[in-house]
This record gives sequence, structure tokens and C-alpha cells, in this order.
Amino acid sequence: MPDDELLRSTLRDQWHLTPTELTELPAALLSRGWEFVAGAARYTARLVETAARQALEAGLLAAEHLCARRIDAGQPVRTLGGALTTETPLGVLAVLRRVPGRCLDGRDPVDQQWWGERLGAVHRVLQGFRHPGLRPWRLPDPDAGHLGAEPWLRGAVTTAVTAATRLTVTDQLTYGVLHGDPAPGAFVLDQSTGRLGLLHCGASGTGPLVYDVAAAVAYAGGPDRAAELLDGYRAAGPVGADELDAALPVLLRLRWAVLAERAARRGSPTALRAARVALESMPG
Repeated sequence: MPDDELLRSTLRDQWHLTPTELTELPAALLSRGWEFVAGAARYTARLVETAARQALEAGLLAAEHLCARRIDAGQPVRTLGGALTTETPLGVLAVLRRVPGRCLDGRDPVDQQWWGERLGAVHRVLQGFRHPGLRPWRLPDPDAGHLGAEPWLRGAVTTAVTAATRLTVTDQLTYGVLHGDPAPGAFVLDQSTGRLGLLHCGASGTGPLVYDVAAAVAYAGGPDRAAELLDGYRAAGPVGADELDAALPVLLRLRWAVLAERAARRGSPTALRAARVALESMPG
């Protein structure tokens, strides 16, 4: 069954929603997404691997936590049976109410400021959020078999993991709930009200908050293209400037190593090449 047909049938059966418009969102690291209209309302659907079900449900409840504290986020729509998610042959599916507004453009300096500010605000508010589905931060395994896919790959991952391990042992980092995939397209601006929000709260787990910032910087194209993003985060986030400056280079290298590891595991040569270019362009 084609993906769109399966999605439509699942939305009808599990949520009693019949989409009249269905648009797939740009590819993300941890999930696939769609926007759709049903009746007079707009929604977002997210699909993750079955193993990530608890983390997805933690993210859905984190969104409710944010909304209760006046940060707009896509709130979960429960199934007809009252569940947060449902299992499909493609993975686990969730439906969220679509926060109004346009997605931010990571290349625009003003949008970057808003992007960084909103990520910082989310980090600050989620410091009080707890859920058993939040997985502790885990580094890639440098001995994994799929890292033999390219001659350079295992060494690059080993170097990044070693540096990150040393950083977490020797430095006192700020830990909290990670969004996990804070792409600019996950954040929105409602131009009619000026309010900022986010389509979903990934809540992939808990770990050093600078790792989330590094993920955003990678989406922006690196530190040289992320000055406004970082300024916005410094103004709103719970991480101090000294910690951000010290940890960002190490965790940015780790982020690219994680992307390379995932690309090798999934057999994605294009993504693997992009990660290699980024890793080789980093100083040190």
C-alpha cells in the first residue's frame, strides 16, 4: 500500500479524520512528517520508528507541558481509543494540532534570532519536565559494524566520541530535555499575532543542551552562518555563554558524526557524503 494511502486510512480509522489536503514535510533526522487539513482544522502527523514510540509520546506530553506555560506547541490529538499514538506497518504515528504560522527560514538573520530564542525558551521551560520515555543521551558505538562502510568513517566517529566523552567528564555541562531535531522548519511565526511556536517537541531524550544547539547550528550551515541563531539562544536559553562557546565545537563535531553514523546504518550515500564534507571542514 502506498505511504499516502496508508496514512489516510490510518487517520480515518484511528482518529476519524479525513484529510482533504496532505503535504509531506521536508525530511527530518528522527521522523517523517505531513501537514493536512481535515474539516476546518489543520494538523501535523509524525511517523517514527517503532523503537522510538516512548520518546515520541514523551515529546507529545512535553508539548502539553509547554502550552500550559504559554509556549505555543503542537498539542497531541488522541486516537478514538484515547491513545497518544498508533502502530502502523511503517512505524508509530501521532497527530498534533498545527500551530498557526509560517515555518522559519534558517537562512534569514531575523528568523535565526527567533529560532534561537525559541529553542532557548523551550530548553528553559522543559527543565521541570519529567517522563519515563525520555531516554538518556547515548553516544554512537565506534565499534559498530556498519561504520566499516567507508574507510574514513570509523575514525571520524571515534574521534568525535572521544572528544565528547572527555568534555562530559571534565566540564560541568547543563543537562535537560533535548528536542533532538531542532530544524528551522520545526519552528513557526504567526505573523498575525507575532507569536512564535513549534510544530512539535521531539523530546528525543535528556542530555547536554548544547548538543541541541549544535544540531541547530548544523542545520544553519555551521557556526559562520549561525551568528544570529546563537545570539537568540544566548538571550533566552539556560546555558551560559562560556559553556556554549567551549562545548559547541566538540558537540557540533559529534552531531556530524551522529549524522554520518545514521547515514551509514540506513545506507544513505548522499547524507554520508554531506556529513564527511562537514567533518573535514571543521578545525582541528
